[in-house]
Amino acid sequence: MTAVAATDLFRIYPSAEGAAAALQGLTLEVEEGELVVVFGPSGSGKSTLLRILAGLDRPSAGTVRVFEHDLRTLRGRALAEYRSRTLGYADQHYGRALAPELTAHELVALRLDLLGVEPGESARSADALLARVGLADRRDARPAELSGGQQQRIALCAALAHRPRLFIADEPTGELDAANAAEIYALIRDLSREAGVTTLVVSHDPESAAVADRVVQIRDGRVSAESRGGDAAAVVNRGGWIRIPEDLIGRTTRAQLEPRPGGVFLHTVAAEPDEVVPVSDTEPGGVVAETVGLMKVHGRGARATVVFHDLSLSLAGRAFSAITGPSGSGKSTLLHLLAGLDRPNAGDVHVLGTALSGLDDTGLALLRRRSIGLVTQGTDLVPFLTARETVELALALRGLAADAAGPALAAVGLGELADQRVARLSMGERQRVAIARALAPRPALLLADEPTARLDEANARAVGALFAELARDTGAAIVCATHDPVLIDHAQVEFPLARLAA
Repeated sequence: MTAVAATDLFRIYPSAEGAAAALQGLTLEVEEGELVVVFGPSGSGKSTLLRILAGLDRPSAGTVRVFEHDLRTLRGRALAEYRSRTLGYADQHYGRALAPELTAHELVALRLDLLGVEPGESARSADALLARVGLADRRDARPAELSGGQQQRIALCAALAHRPRLFIADEPTGELDAANAAEIYALIRDLSREAGVTTLVVSHDPESAAVADRVVQIRDGRVSAESRGGDAAAVVNRGGWIRIPEDLIGRTTRAQLEPRPGGVFLHTVAAEPDEVVPVSDTEPGGVVAETVGLMKVHGRGARATVVFHDLSLSLAGRAFSAITGPSGSGKSTLLHLLAGLDRPNAGDVHVLGTALSGLDDTGLALLRRRSIGLVTQGTDLVPFLTARETVELALALRGLAADAAGPALAAVGLGELADQRVARLSMGERQRVAIARALAPRPALLLADEPTARLDEANARAVGALFAELARDTGAAIVCATHDPVLIDHAQVEFPLARLAA
């Protein structure tokens, strides 16, 4: 039985700046019980497809059915019933999807309770799922007391507790290290098969293909290739549209087609080779920021958790440094302490020779405005501003000229989308806007929290190279909390936090 049938889907977002097409004739079928992983670069239409299948958006044209439901016509109570009973949805920002005041057990049982399941049965189902994912002993913990990997397991249990017919996971491991990501993929595979659920997973992580029955590649709003445990086969779309991977054709802009027996032969015109840029051997500069005997504890009393103890490290200018470690090791906490957004329980942080313990909230705000840039996960952007206006606003708040906005956006590959509203951008594109916003003022200390979590490998490499170049050319200390090996490869210095903070 066909669980998902999408035919010639278009999704066009009109705006004052011009229309933006997220889907351009996408056609896809998923069989009941199948686990499909969807790959594609930032802005290819992956998340738009999931939003349509989740009933959170509607196509501009085309047809889409999930089992017996025509998603183009669902309204009101029928749409609410579809979302609450047929659908299970795990958002890429799992931490914000978990109500902070509820325990793990209450979060998993919530959907069952809302659907009117008998309380005893609801409690037993929640306990069984928590035990299944190895969190029975954390049933009374709240999200803030759990690591990123544990929070994601709770989110998966909550999305699957009511045994939906279709389960959708949007970048479920974007904020997790490799070990936790592998566990989450295995859980998605095992839990969905045990429940007989049809599953779609959108990911940038090639490792997710290991749990898939089928891998689908989306590019330019269409399905461009598919594979089942082997090499990908290109998909011929309506009108003969077919996409040829860049690694086959290189940088050529011209090709000729020649009919041959049994197929078509493609001749490409060789392009000029890329200029080889030598790797910089620039030595790090002076200390821009340092921690001295830093200690941070989350929670109080019996729930208290020591994040790190007696942590001392120095971050040099003209250097791109990576803060690494498994989920829950304190990477994001350290960045917040360096930015003066949180206070340590003991020890101190020095930025440009200033001890943060000696500054009040106003002093910290002035220091951030003058000398610190912070790259967030791209979810704090104002949706009705354009990408250019977002960066210009950050510059204006610092009393800087707006003409740095364009070059900053071009540096992260968004020059052509500079005048597009943030609300129309993909999550990966929003992430790059957040990077451009932090880069444009040329801060002395740039702190980036998982800046490539939403990016495909090509864009992640571009960001890594950009950070290394900016550190070398401006003398800034660029510090990234990351588990992305692509980004770590570009760093001059790596600080393995789990070992340093032990």
